[in-house]
Amino acid sequence: MSTPPIARRGFLKGALGVGALAATGSLAACAPGGTGAAPSKLAAPSASASSVKGEITIWNRSGDLFKVFDAAIGKFRAAYPGVTVNHQAVDIDAKLANTLISGTGVPDGSFWDDAKIGGQAEHLFDLTDLIAPYRDRTAPYKLSVNTVGGKIYGVPWDLDPGLLWYREDILEDAGVDPAGLATYDDLVTAARTVKEKDPTTKPIHLDKDPFLGQLWLEMLANQQGTSLTDAQGKLRLDSAEYRRILTWIETAVKDGLVTHVPYLKPADVNTLDSGQQVFVPWAIWWSFAPQQLLKRTKGKWRAAPLPAWTPGGARSGAMGGSSFVIPAKAKNPELAWLLYEFLCFKEPGYTAVYGPNDVYPGGLSTSVPSFQPALDPAKPLFEPIEALGGQDLWKVAVEAAATIPAAAPIPWWWAQSVDYLGNNLQRLMEGKMTPDQVIAESGEKIQRNLIDRS
Repeated sequence: MSTPPIARRGFLKGALGVGALAATGSLAACAPGGTGAAPSKLAAPSASASSVKGEITIWNRSGDLFKVFDAAIGKFRAAYPGVTVNHQAVDIDAKLANTLISGTGVPDGSFWDDAKIGGQAEHLFDLTDLIAPYRDRTAPYKLSVNTVGGKIYGVPWDLDPGLLWYREDILEDAGVDPAGLATYDDLVTAARTVKEKDPTTKPIHLDKDPFLGQLWLEMLANQQGTSLTDAQGKLRLDSAEYRRILTWIETAVKDGLVTHVPYLKPADVNTLDSGQQVFVPWAIWWSFAPQQLLKRTKGKWRAAPLPAWTPGGARSGAMGGSSFVIPAKAKNPELAWLLYEFLCFKEPGYTAVYGPNDVYPGGLSTSVPSFQPALDPAKPLFEPIEALGGQDLWKVAVEAAATIPAAAPIPWWWAQSVDYLGNNLQRLMEGKMTPDQVIAESGEKIQRNLIDRS
């Protein structure tokens, strides 16, 4: 795989970062419940595939993923020979929001992050009727984050399930059965056992980046069926679910069980390779690390479902994600829908994206489709990964993805809340704040500075 693993972190930081939210006043005005015009509802073209004609401009991010989609669009051109697709690599984070607001030069469709869609709904087509035939077969999480006021504004693409990455050899040496890590209490117990066997270990990874730390926190909250706000935008940080996560972090820190380092920077890579870190609860896209960065421990890492927060609870949550949007002022929105329908809901569309290709010979293994018929454990879209000892990551990820609960639209101010919650989460990891202090201080500042001002 040719994309550096750090690129996924950069991709996510760009996806949710403040750069694309610079026009705070404009975004606040078009947040859910704003005063903008009612969104237009889009209907699919009625002509047959062979007779549909026209031209569309589609925006995607540059890089390896652009190349993957470009090849998949080639399959679409074969299915719809009358449609010309101008596939363009664009700095979407810097350009798309302002383009939607100005209404000039808008593409017919664009890749976009789930975090952005709720705040720009009035500038997008209502796709509810078009998604309806696929709704019951789409991951509930992806539907929920694309829904504002009961209407769907994004075509769900990827699903990024959280997994527990672990060193198989170290657990075996310590007598820890990974199949027994059913809850987060079990994970702490296992970390203590590993540390008793080798006091130099600090087994559990906690991330030192405030943005990624908060994104990780939201994955753990999603596991419990909650998120920073509800569907009406009401803050729900002060809850049993968030307190459970923060208390667990506090316990692990006090017991000396954590390595607190920034994601895949040298200190992280070195402690992963040295055996100091043994457990990494993280999204599927951590698979980049053993495939590209880890040298001494390549082949020794494995993936399992996340532990549950309570016995019998969900074994995964979503960490990040993207979809496709169709601007309300697009020239040929119906044709853009046909493209996205093909890529997300049709065969061979999703196979062209996730299956083996020139860019990723073994397939795209950093997420899975959100369309459930594509998630057949017995029919993997990407191959077993040599850097994981030949493990069938597809099967693990698909089974974990099936447990991800639904969520709520991500508030437009999420990235700005990192200044409060993300930073205070770091102070908790450093032993400088308590869970109650994190909740009280972060909640008060988010409410006053972000929610009330919107």
